[in-house]
This record gives sequence, structure tokens and C-alpha cells, in this order.
Amino acid sequence: MNGDEQLLNGRVYGAEHDEPNPGPLPHRTYAELVGGPLDGLLLDIHGWRTEEVDDGVALSTELSRWPSGRALYDPHPGEPRTPGPGVSCRFYYSGDTP
Repeated sequence: MNGDEQLLNGRVYGAEHDEPNPGPLPHRTYAELVGGPLDGLLLDIHGWRTEEVDDGVALSTELSRWPSGRALYDPHPGEPRTPGPGVSCRFYYSGDTP
């Protein structure tokens, strides 16, 4: 794991890098991002409907193939989800888009 990966691992996507506690909150629900430029980050999906989780996400990042592009992450169909707070599912990297 390189230095950039260590900085990202266990942090919440969108949290400022200088926040004193950029990690997950115990009462929120998260998807773990697997692979790609945001590997190891957690995405706050608290309050998302099942259909929204099923659709996956396009997340803005300077780490994508294109500057100011988006990294695409999707759940695997049929993969189990844990209800309630904590990490409930995983979103897997599927590519980049400008």
C-alpha cells in the first residue's frame, strides 16, 4: 500500500483531508469502494433507497483517468447487504468517465 492509498483507506468520500476525524460515524450507513482510484474509501449511503444503491454512482475525483472526471462504482448483483449502520455493502470500480 503506497502513501496515497494509506491516506484514503477507511476515510469517508467527500470528507476534507484536514478534518480531525474523517472516518465513518457509528450511526451512518456506508458502502465500501473497492478498486480504482477511490479504493478503500467509504461512501455515505445513509437514507438511500434500495433502487439508488442498485444504480451505483459516478464520483468526482482528481484521481480518475481524466482531470476532474468521475470514477464509476457499482454493486455486484446478488451480493448480500447488511441492514443498519456501518458498512452495509461494497461498490466495485467499473471505469472512468470525463
